Amino acid sequence: MEWYEDDTFWVDFAGALFTPRRRREARTWVTTSPLLDTAAGSRVLDLGCGPGTYAVPLAERGARVTGVDLSAAMLGRAREAAEAAGRPVRLVRADMREFVETCSYDLVISMYTSFGYFPDPAQNQLVLRNAWRSLVPGGRLLVDLFSKEVFARWAGTPKAVEVDGGWLFMRDTVLDDWTRFRSDWTLVRDGVARHGFFEQFVYSAAEIRWMLTAAGFVDIRCFGGFAGEPYDNHAQRLLVQATRPTESGASTATGRAGA
Repeated sequence: MEWYEDDTFWVDFAGALFTPRRRREARTWVTTSPLLDTAAGSRVLDLGCGPGTYAVPLAERGARVTGVDLSAAMLGRAREAAEAAGRPVRLVRADMREFVETCSYDLVISMYTSFGYFPDPAQNQLVLRNAWRSLVPGGRLLVDLFSKEVFARWAGTPKAVEVDGGWLFMRDTVLDDWTRFRSDWTLVRDGVARHGFFEQFVYSAAEIRWMLTAAGFVDIRCFGGFAGEPYDNHAQRLLVQATRPTESGASTATGRAGA
């Protein structure tokens, strides 16, 4: 079993991965970010939706949202969040390497470094191609990454973070000549320690640009945050926006950041 297939990992570390602060931030960005600007009725696909952190606020804004995740437990939490909000969200348990609904979405999002899980580079490339196929011509893809440039400032020093009811200890290891990384986590709560880890690819802006181009996307733009900041030495995240070309090869979708 690969780490991302283990539902106990997502359940045990959900409190650290999907904090109240992250939920508040997601609601703020859905309301204010030009990168998440969607018209009412827009069809949105959230790949790796987790407990609905972005899917539910997008539905509250009037989008028709489909959330895809491999974790049954996280989909259950997303369903509860959608019901509490009184907004319909279509939730599908599926592997993002296999999920395709051709020409069905105006926007596809991948949040919280949910891209790069698979040890075979071709499978990560397939995820991008599947997103391209699921978009309508002129539709957008938005990928949120903890990029190689940002990770280089973060990695190297073990960290302790206070979480709800306990402490999370993190240690990162760079793998394969800065191609991938492993993060070992130990959560200590109520006198009990739970250990887990994840491994995934870490991409630079140049690398993800190349991959998106190879997948068929155009109008690829990099940002340092949801407000549309430049991707520079001050960036805390890498947000990459890309467009599936129209039949004529020109981008016609509306609501573009920086348009």
